[in-house]
Amino acid sequence: MDTPADADPVTDGGPAVVETHSALIVLYGDEAHKVRKRIDLGFLDNRTVEARAEQSRREVELNSRLAPDVYDGVLEVRGPDGEVIDHVVRMRRLPSGRSLESLVWSRASGSGRVGDPDLGAGVREVARQLDHLHAASPHSEEIDAVGTADAVAGLWRDSIDHLRRLSVGEDAPEIVDDVEWLAGEYLRGRDRLLRARIEAGRVVDGHGDLLAADVYLLDDGPRVIDCLEFDDRLRFGDAMLDAGFLAMDLDRVGARDLAAAFLAAYRDFSGDDAPSSLVHHYIGYRALVRAKVTAIRAEQSENFGADARLALSLADRAVDALLRARVRLILVGGVSGSGKSTLAAPLAVALGAELLRSDELRFDELGSDELGSDVPAGGGAEGARPRDDGTGDRYSEGAVSAVYSRMLARAGESLALGRSVVLDATWLDPRRRAQAETVAADAHAELVEVSCTAPHAELVRRIEERGRTGTDPSEATVAVLESQLADLAPWPDAIEVDTTDLDSRSADAVQDWAARTLGPLPWA
Repeated sequence: MDTPADADPVTDGGPAVVETHSALIVLYGDEAHKVRKRIDLGFLDNRTVEARAEQSRREVELNSRLAPDVYDGVLEVRGPDGEVIDHVVRMRRLPSGRSLESLVWSRASGSGRVGDPDLGAGVREVARQLDHLHAASPHSEEIDAVGTADAVAGLWRDSIDHLRRLSVGEDAPEIVDDVEWLAGEYLRGRDRLLRARIEAGRVVDGHGDLLAADVYLLDDGPRVIDCLEFDDRLRFGDAMLDAGFLAMDLDRVGARDLAAAFLAAYRDFSGDDAPSSLVHHYIGYRALVRAKVTAIRAEQSENFGADARLALSLADRAVDALLRARVRLILVGGVSGSGKSTLAAPLAVALGAELLRSDELRFDELGSDELGSDVPAGGGAEGARPRDDGTGDRYSEGAVSAVYSRMLARAGESLALGRSVVLDATWLDPRRRAQAETVAADAHAELVEVSCTAPHAELVRRIEERGRTGTDPSEATVAVLESQLADLAPWPDAIEVDTTDLDSRSADAVQDWAARTLGPLPWA
């Protein structure tokens, strides 16, 4: 069969062979035949006829969950004496130009065609199908066991150890070290989160290998193929571990907008409220797995250099995702009028964090007559004095301590569940900052301290303006400010921000500042 010189045989239906790290796929006409390589990759041993037969049967069985009209069955290959010597999976050939990966590349290059599917609608439908797969999943002790912190740590450990033994890992040990430390630090503080995921039924028998190249957006709906069949334990896992694979791969090919839309749709369909830290943690794991697989392919290939560079790029993506997964306790403080509340709110949005404000907590939880603000009495550590209006007890040291204790207790609960927290209070007393440091350390969360400042005249102007409008829960006065400034303790560990230089009323400005100052921010 002749193929025009400018034609793509894979797209146009011509004969072609596609090679993966573990199989050859022969394409001819409207059929595809998959032949497994006779290799042992450590995590996958295909050296025997029996192993290849079992995996072929499992591939057809498992992929019928999402693509029943694609997998036709398993063919036996017999030798001259009639003995079965191999097995081949026969499939319906899908148009490669309709793979999600191909469509994303076409969009990026501007070579899309009239009639191409709507990618946003396509990934939303994929999310719906994935939710249905997860909802139909059986639940058992065996499946639940892979969702524990120890089991997830084992997945990381196995892939990291394997990558270290490959040439790519040997050439870039510092990247692998970063992955190992960041992944381990996250998991050391997330046992409660992962147990809650198990209890909520979020550990499932999923797809296990959800790549954009294996999703096809056809006119009658998506087909999702090529799930992981050779080891059930690698297909079992948290639902967000499954969804995170496609999110990682879409981000890899330059379609973060589609990755975010896919995750948002999956949340809509499933009702899954997993913290973004967990999603990014699993995105990082999936990037590491792809780095390992690509490094294996590099060692099989004559074109070692290109595959090795891609493997390193994927390992870098794992580091990037794990940096975005960091759980943080952020103290935003400063004297009255310094702009801490104005900065804290958009900063919480940029970090996908919970915001707790001491002034609001005082009123919301215990009532304005029961507990004071974060302004202690008697010129205490944070420099204020009781107001002579009959409410002096609200500013006692005990009342202030109760506010901070309650705020830090709530923060600790959220941190344990993988949610970053921004705490808006003055934080002028080093003892309270030390308490926050303990809470962060107990949760294996990163402590970030931000000290807001402004020129004295601006501090006074803001306090007076706030008093006139009456729109802020803070009760601080200019007298309170002067008392704070007179007894101001050093805050050497804080990032100092002059809020007259940073437009903290602009969400974009705060996000840009946070990215520059704190590193990669969550997007999932």
